[in-house]
Formats: sequence, structure tokens, C-alpha cells
Amino acid sequence: MKIAFVVQRYGLEINGGAELHCRWVAEHMQKHWEVEVLTTRAFDYITWRNHYPKKDEIINGIKVKRFSVTKPRDPEKFGRIQNYILENEHKREDELKWLEEEGPLSPSLLKFIEDNQDAYDYFIFFSYRYYHSYWGIHTVPNKSILVPTAEHDPVIHLQMFKDLFRKPRAFIYNSHEEKHMINSLSQNDEIPGEIVGVGTIVPPEVHTVEVRKKFGLDSDYMIYIGRIDENKGCDMLFDYFIKFINHTEDKKDVKLVLVGSSKLEIPDHPNIQALGFLSEEDKFSLLNGARILVMPSLYESLSMVTLEAWALQRPVLANANCEVLKGQCQRSNAGLFFEDYWDFREALTLLLSDKRLCRVMGKNGKKYYEENYTWDVIEKKYLKVLEMMEMGG
Repeated sequence: MKIAFVVQRYGLEINGGAELHCRWVAEHMQKHWEVEVLTTRAFDYITWRNHYPKKDEIINGIKVKRFSVTKPRDPEKFGRIQNYILENEHKREDELKWLEEEGPLSPSLLKFIEDNQDAYDYFIFFSYRYYHSYWGIHTVPNKSILVPTAEHDPVIHLQMFKDLFRKPRAFIYNSHEEKHMINSLSQNDEIPGEIVGVGTIVPPEVHTVEVRKKFGLDSDYMIYIGRIDENKGCDMLFDYFIKFINHTEDKKDVKLVLVGSSKLEIPDHPNIQALGFLSEEDKFSLLNGARILVMPSLYESLSMVTLEAWALQRPVLANANCEVLKGQCQRSNAGLFFEDYWDFREALTLLLSDKRLCRVMGKNGKKYYEENYTWDVIEKKYLKVLEMMEMGG
């Protein structure tokens, strides 16, 4: 069976979000199928400018075909169009104009899918909101599987996407909350869908003592891992954490450690330590040494770093206003969640004070991860979806 994975960006240098999700699944499923990746030449997700050469290449055993982006995204123009359609009554043509500006605009990718649809058994499209998924699914609806990676952000309510969610042959969802949201928006319960998510790769050894010494971490710390920007709730996290330090006499030595690239000014505070982008070895070693992983994001479709924390038996403190994170914490019994600063303060105080609770929650997280998110489990679910489709599902 030959399967095309279709995604907006692809490469070893792209280390997060739907793109990493896609690469990990493709690499694990190549033992079961003949896998190819169809993607653009973009590296930067802000402008989608062409970066990679226009040629086929092999990445970790998988053939990757890249197609040119014909027009980079203008962030200011895109923002104006998005604000207009979200704040005003509008026509379908306005939504399609938004989609073109959202990008990445690559007509040659769509032409390839149209011309070569008989060469592949199925096309697995990642991320519902981009040009390649919308028009690609319209091009090969009977061979399409959508991995929506949908968050509860305003654009999902556009009519074009309510219609799109009735087109694919099948869905592969990241969470119960994502499935419920899409079913509610489009009344597409009759389309087969499996809740799968993505596995994670935890190194066999971590070096917590060494990495704490390397970065001068001699006290308890909570850790945030990911893109540091306003859209991920980091401005709120900084505000809440600094208030916590100022209001809590016996926890003044606790640090907030940040791992990831920053799009936001980080406060100059002695208890906040930004380490930038790190190697996977250092990242996992730091996560293993943390008391808590904090997830302030309002918009998540799964959160791979949350699964990594649970794989290492670390509890999670999550934004309760993100239904996915709250649901994961409730199903796993491995995390607490907050709606406002006072919730945050109470939960953080409890997790920092009660080591036994942290151990219990950590064990719960490990169990939840092993039952749902090891690669053996993920691969079997992908195979199940394709077997169902082959049987006429």
C-alpha cells in the first residue's frame, strides 16, 4: 500500500507542531506501507518563503517531494483579512481569499495530487486550516484522510471548514475534545474517525544531575517547553508566576525554566531562566528534573510535551480554559489545571509542597502514556483506520 503524507512543511529542522507530528508518524509507518511526503519548500511558518531546494530528497528513509510556494504570506495583510472575516458578515469568497492568504500557496502541489492520484492508495492530510489540506481534500475526497490538529480557535467556525469536515473518507483525531468539537460543528458523525494522537520518543537515559549543574539549577523548578509567545499563554504565565513569587514567602527560590525559541519579551526576573532552544538530550534531562511541567496555552490539539512529561512521570499544571489539556489531565489523573491566578497559586503551592502527590500523579501519567501513546499503540490505530477504509468504511 502506497500512502502520501501531505503537510505544509517538512524537515529535520522543523521540531514542533503538526509538522513534527507528521514526520514521526510517517517514519514509524514506513515499516508497514510505502510512504512518501508531499510538502512545500517553506521553512518559515510566518511567511512560507521558499527555503529548501526544489528537488526530491530522502529524509530518514522517506522520499520527500517539495513544491514551490508561489506567493509568500504578508502577515499584515493576512491579519487584516482575518480580522474582517471574524468580525463581520461575509461571503464564501472572503473565506477563500483568507485561505489563499493563509497559505502556503502552492498550486503545483495540488496539480501533482490531481495528476498522480492513481499512484497512491490514500492521502493523509495534516492540519485542516491550510491551503494544501482544503483543496487537496476537495481534489481526492475518496482517498483522503484528515488529521485536523484542530484547536478551539475562531477560524474553525468558518463555513468553509464546516463544509470541509464533511469531505474526507476518514478522520484521525488527536483527542476526544477535538473529535467532539468537529462533530458538533459539522454534524459529520457518520464519517469514520479514530482518536489516535501521536507517540513520543523518550531517550533511554537522562542526565538530570549533569544538566542541573550545567545550567546552574540548584533549587526546585517548574518548566515550560515550547514556543515562547503570547499565543501560547506565556505572557499570562509570566504574570502569574511573578505574582506567585511575590505573594508566597516560603517558595521564593522556585524557578521558572523556559526551553524554546522566543517571540515574546521575557521578563528580567531572577526566578525566570530562559535557556533557548536545546538539544533533545538536554530538554528531556531538564524535564526529568523538574517538579512540574506548566502548560498555559489556550489552544492545543494534543500537546506532545505533555505526553513527554507523563512518560517521565512528571505532573502537569495546565490552563483549564483549554478543553484538550483539561480533558487529558482529568482522564489521566496526572495533572491539575487553573482558570485564573488564584487557581494557579493554589495548584502550584500544592504541587511544590506535596511530593507524594507528585509521585502518584507522575505514576498515573506514565500509565496513561503507556496505554494510549506508545508507538506500538499509535501504529496499530493507523493500521486500523486503513483496514477499515479497505473494507469500505
